[in-house]
Amino acid sequence: MRKSLLVLLLWAPFALALVPPPVQRLDLPTQQAIQRFLLHNRILDTPQDLDTAPYIVAADAGRVLGANGERVHARGSLDPSQLSYGIFRRGKVYADPQTQELLGVNADDIGTARFITAGDLSTLAVQRVTREVRPGDRLLRAQPPIDLATLQISPATVRVQGHIIDIPKGVTQIGVLDAVTLNKGRRDGLVEGQLLTVIKTGATVRDALAGVPVQLPDERAGTLLVFRTYEKLSYGLVLSASRSLAVMDRFETAHQTQ
Repeated sequence: MRKSLLVLLLWAPFALALVPPPVQRLDLPTQQAIQRFLLHNRILDTPQDLDTAPYIVAADAGRVLGANGERVHARGSLDPSQLSYGIFRRGKVYADPQTQELLGVNADDIGTARFITAGDLSTLAVQRVTREVRPGDRLLRAQPPIDLATLQISPATVRVQGHIIDIPKGVTQIGVLDAVTLNKGRRDGLVEGQLLTVIKTGATVRDALAGVPVQLPDERAGTLLVFRTYEKLSYGLVLSASRSLAVMDRFETAHQTQ
């Protein structure tokens, strides 16, 4: 009996090591912040993806602008089985800050429209608008949904480094639950649910005694959650920040510094 108990005690640490860690899930406020952001923000891999999409010609009765509740007419390949389309306009074009490679284009959200009839000029009813609909605005299918309730927060499996290159909501300083655009995507190894560490580059100060400039050490300043990936870009949500974050702050996969 004593021998069996001793064996169990000796094996207990090894058995615990084999038990997988508890799965981390997103809390409700984080899920809501992501859902609100994705309703109004979208990236396309190339400007051509937007430029070749169906487009709005005019509002009903030949009016130039379409408002909420009005009908609009569009040209292009629209699928009648797709009941709703997003209305978008070309926004910022993103380039890599170091290589200048074209990474993608932001599609600015204008609203949504419900499909009514198909033809050379298809008819749609505007359901939601964030600003006036204009001729030339593009129609896009909805993005594939993310099941945020089951999204697992996971460590990175590959080493990735990059920069925050934009704050889509237009502010200059970034805080908790703000979304940011990252200059790395699926091709670089980022996946939805990964954690990233944000690094603030140390400031350059002058050594008053030596009379020479000195760069202070880099500092860990926050944590990002990757919640939507594209081919060359991603969206990340700030989960924690010890100080204000900003465009061009550096990030790296979290397991490198933990």
